Amino acid sequence: MLKGKKIVLGVTGGIAVYKAVDLVSRLRKQGCEVRVVMTEHAQQFVTPLTFKEISGNQVAVSMWTANQEFNVEHIALANWADVFVVAPATANIIAKMAYGLADDLLSTTLLAAQAPIIVCPAMNTGMFENPATQENIAKLQSRGVTVMPPAVGVLACGTSGAGRLPEPPQIVEFISDFFAKREGDMRGLKVLVTAAGTREPIDPVRFVGNRSSGKMGYAVAQMAAERGADVLLVSGPSALTPPANVRTIKVETTNEMLEACLAAYPEMDIVIKAAAVADYRPRDVADQKIKKKTDDALTVVMDKNPDILKTLGAAKTHQVLVGFAAETQNLIDNARDKVVKKNLDMIVANDVTAAGAGFNADTNIVKFLFADGAIQSLDCLPKTEVAQRILNEALRIKSERK
Repeated sequence: MLKGKKIVLGVTGGIAVYKAVDLVSRLRKQGCEVRVVMTEHAQQFVTPLTFKEISGNQVAVSMWTANQEFNVEHIALANWADVFVVAPATANIIAKMAYGLADDLLSTTLLAAQAPIIVCPAMNTGMFENPATQENIAKLQSRGVTVMPPAVGVLACGTSGAGRLPEPPQIVEFISDFFAKREGDMRGLKVLVTAAGTREPIDPVRFVGNRSSGKMGYAVAQMAAERGADVLLVSGPSALTPPANVRTIKVETTNEMLEACLAAYPEMDIVIKAAAVADYRPRDVADQKIKKKTDDALTVVMDKNPDILKTLGAAKTHQVLVGFAAETQNLIDNARDKVVKKNLDMIVANDVTAAGAGFNADTNIVKFLFADGAIQSLDCLPKTEVAQRILNEALRIKSERK
C-alpha cells in the first residue's frame, strides 16, 4: 500500500526524534517519497543534514529560508503530500493544531494541508494524560485527524506509562493500514480467518495435536488487513506473532475455536478457515499427570470433535466460505468431497507430503477447487502470494453474487 506514496513527515522537538530517522529509512524502503519538515526544537536533537541524507530530499526548516524547489514552500508541501505524518508529535504541536496556530513552517504547512493527517503523540505520561492534551487530541480527531495511540513503557524521563513513540516498524504498519482502509480493494469487508492447529488435552501435561504452524492462516490475515479488510484472526497455539493490524482471539481446543467462529460468523463477509483442527479429542481428561507404568500400554479413547467447517457451511447465508484440505493421498477426490458435503464456495487443497508445501514451510503448492467444479492449480509460491490469490478468488466469488 505504501509504494509510490508521497509523505510529508513533521518532526518536532522530543527525545524520540531519533526514531523518526529510522522511520524515514523504513518508509523509503517501502517505496515512499519522503520530505521532512523540522521544527527549531527538533534540530536541537538531530541535524537537518541527517534527514536530508536519509530521505534524499532537502529538509524544510524555516519559513524564511530560500528553497530552490518551491516558491511558497508551505503551500507546495501542503499540495504535494498524500499524507502528513507528525512523529514525534509533542503536546505543543498538538495544541497548535487544535487551535489553528501557524507560527512556524510545520504548523503553517499543517494548517494548509489538503491531505489527511496522522499524528503520533510522544511525551511524558503526565503531559499526555493532562486534560488539556486529551481535549486537544479529541478536537483533532473530531476534525478527521488520525491519532496513533502512544506506546506504554519506560520513558526517557524515567517514569513509566503511556507516552512513548511507537517503534518505527509499528508506525510504518499503521500508515500502511491507514491507506489500506482508504484505498484497499477489501475496505469495508469483514473477514474471519482461522489459523494454526488445535490441542486436545490428555492430562495437564500432554495433548493431542498436529504439526500446523499457522503460517498460512497468518499470511491470509495479514494480506487481508493490508488490503483494507476488518480482520478477525482466531488462532490456535502458534509461535507466530499476530499481525498488529488485526483483531486476534487465541484458543486452545476445537470447541473453543468453534465458539469463537460462531459468535463472529453472522457479521462476516468472507470466512477463510485455514486452521488444522484436531478431529478427535480424548473422552476422559485426567486431572493429574498420567504416570508412566513399566510395560503397560496407555489406551486413550477418542471422541469425534464437531466439524467447524461443516457447521459454518450449514449456517451460511451471505458469507463466502473458503476451506482448506491438507491431504496425503487422493487430493482432488477428498477435496471435492469436502466442497460438496460442507457447502463451501471454494477449498484450498494441498499435499502436505510434497516438497515446498505443507506445515512449517514458507511456501505452498495448492489447488483451488470451486463449487462449480472448476479447478485451478498454482505453482510453488510463498504463502503470502498464495494468500493473495485466495483473497482474489474470494472477492471474485463475492462480486459475482451481486
